[in-house]
Amino acid sequence: MHHATDNTTGEADGSGGGPSLLLAMGTGIAERLFTDAHRVRLAALTRTDPYLVAHDLADPPPAVAAALAEAELLLTCWGATPLDERVLDAAPRLRAVVHAAGSVKHHITQACWDRGILVTSAAAANALPVAEYTLAAILFANKRVLHSRHRYRELRAPHDWRLELDGAGNYGRTVGVVGASRIGRRVIELLRPFDLRVLLHDPYADGDEAERLGVEAVPLDDLCLRSDVLTVHAPEVPATRHMIDARRLSLMPDGATLINTARGSLVDTDALLPELLSGRLHAVLDVTEPEVPPAGSPLYDLPNVLLTPHVAGSLGEELYRMADLALDEVERYALGLPFTEPVVPAALDRSA
Repeated sequence: MHHATDNTTGEADGSGGGPSLLLAMGTGIAERLFTDAHRVRLAALTRTDPYLVAHDLADPPPAVAAALAEAELLLTCWGATPLDERVLDAAPRLRAVVHAAGSVKHHITQACWDRGILVTSAAAANALPVAEYTLAAILFANKRVLHSRHRYRELRAPHDWRLELDGAGNYGRTVGVVGASRIGRRVIELLRPFDLRVLLHDPYADGDEAERLGVEAVPLDDLCLRSDVLTVHAPEVPATRHMIDARRLSLMPDGATLINTARGSLVDTDALLPELLSGRLHAVLDVTEPEVPPAGSPLYDLPNVLLTPHVAGSLGEELYRMADLALDEVERYALGLPFTEPVVPAALDRSA
């Protein structure tokens, strides 16, 4: 694999037709995101050097500055430089940004919208592995897999597991989904084959929408009261900070499981810890606040907690799904077609 740097040009210079494009993302991301086949496709669709990657658009080296000045398209991913007025002034021909990842909030600024720049993202592709992780967590939670593992390791002997696990299992249990986001909707879709009741809370999804999704729309307090598993898929906005707080945690039934694959700030960690330490609740946490809990946090060791380091989203070869979607959008732009997955500024206050 050819390794990209800020000032390296590769052997596959895009000299054909199509819009001029520049790759812009964090160090090492392009090498994980694109196969050689992706780069060949990119060079065929656009005028680009698919091995030139801009890691810093705010203070670019000469080769990047020249490419930025010509670029009609930016193809971005994690670690992209925020596109503020100064960066945009250096990109006078820029018309669109294709983001090969989920949220665009880190790098798409108000200046982009003010200039009428089109934006699309691969959030739909990144939603799939998060939803798959959540499905696995729900099924394992209801089966009390964490508890069984912990107790089996303790006992190391024959035991009446059917008696101890009486009441476990996935038949007829209730799952509460907080947020009819892309991921929330995908979770609902993945839950359809199972004999589960699914509740939904989303202030923007009414009863008709819930009926179309095949779920029951309920207020958040009711969802907390009724759910054996509560899974959070709301966006990180001021209104959702600590939406799962001490009062709502106290509403959850004894033995219920909280799953958070959204953002750590949506759950009040200080309120959650006592519920976990007492053993009353269980949790599957892929995100926390802070992002990495302190080394002494009980979250690492509690037997009723599955803590993972923000890995529910795209990893390894799952990144290629995002690259495929991004290149499909580049192709649509090159053909003069509208994006399939446009980002609308008005929706950003209620999306990730």
